[in-house]
Amino acid sequence: MTHIAVLGAGSWGTTFAKVLADGGSEVMVWARRQEIAREIRDTNRNSDYLPGINLPKNLGATTDMAQVLQGAHQVYLAVPSQHLRANLRDASAHIAPDALVVSLMKGVEAGTGLRMSEVIAEEGIETSRIAVVSGPNLALEIAREQPTAAVASSDNAEVASAVASAATNPYFKTFINTDVVGTEFGGVLKNLIAVAVGIADGVGYGENTKASIITRGLAEISAFAAAFGAKPQTMSGLAGLGDLIATCESPLSRNNTAGRLLGQGHSFTDVVATMNQTAEGLSAVKPVLDLAASKGIAMPIVTQVGQVLDGSRDPRELAPHFATDSDTPEGE
Repeated sequence: MTHIAVLGAGSWGTTFAKVLADGGSEVMVWARRQEIAREIRDTNRNSDYLPGINLPKNLGATTDMAQVLQGAHQVYLAVPSQHLRANLRDASAHIAPDALVVSLMKGVEAGTGLRMSEVIAEEGIETSRIAVVSGPNLALEIAREQPTAAVASSDNAEVASAVASAATNPYFKTFINTDVVGTEFGGVLKNLIAVAVGIADGVGYGENTKASIITRGLAEISAFAAAFGAKPQTMSGLAGLGDLIATCESPLSRNNTAGRLLGQGHSFTDVVATMNQTAEGLSAVKPVLDLAASKGIAMPIVTQVGQVLDGSRDPRELAPHFATDSDTPEGE
């Protein structure tokens, strides 16, 4: 039985650990907090993040990172994106030299603008051993075993296949591709559009406004991803359109929730303090806009989300500008 390590015991880390365990692997989760590790280990529950969900018996947890990583053939990373580098430095000495390292995160590093796979590579993991997983994956729905799909991407097709095999079970199917750039940026950028949709929802705008944001948002993120070498078909697949729809439309989405609170008039500081979990889209706005500027890409939706975050734009002024900021014909 394959031993797999998952670093991060939040909703997504725990859910994906369940996916892997239900796929037949022996899984150990590293939790930062002792009480979470103890609850998972003693009661097969993580009530802070997945209330009402029973976890498999072949899923354990501890706060001892060395113990989690010992003998692991695959290591899945589900920590907040801004803490990835520090966590990797703690973990690197314990990761086997032939282990696959898989990012479950959807963010870019502040200050560097690096995608998560690039941070992993900078911390000494060979690119040929790195994979990323993305898709329309709302944690609680998956934990409830509602059927869904994801995509595993790696420059090495054999690595993507190995990850997909481990991360497939009767309710969760993982497909593969080799477009790491598109898969990662799809996951990052849809969070920003989900914040915008949430803002519109919080303000009280209806379905027309939100559909317009989603549609123009897809065009915006597709142009951005293509400028960095992503394949167009990736943005119309699970890691692009699929993830965008799920994240923008569901109240289970952390980024949608954060946007809704902003639209209701809460400050950025209040939103961060209120939320129990990390909304990656909030920390990704500035580095994404910096990357866009480096390529001369206009991102009016993301720009205006940034203005709401820094307080220079009233949320009520945000959505009506989406249709008027560009004279570019639809579809171009």
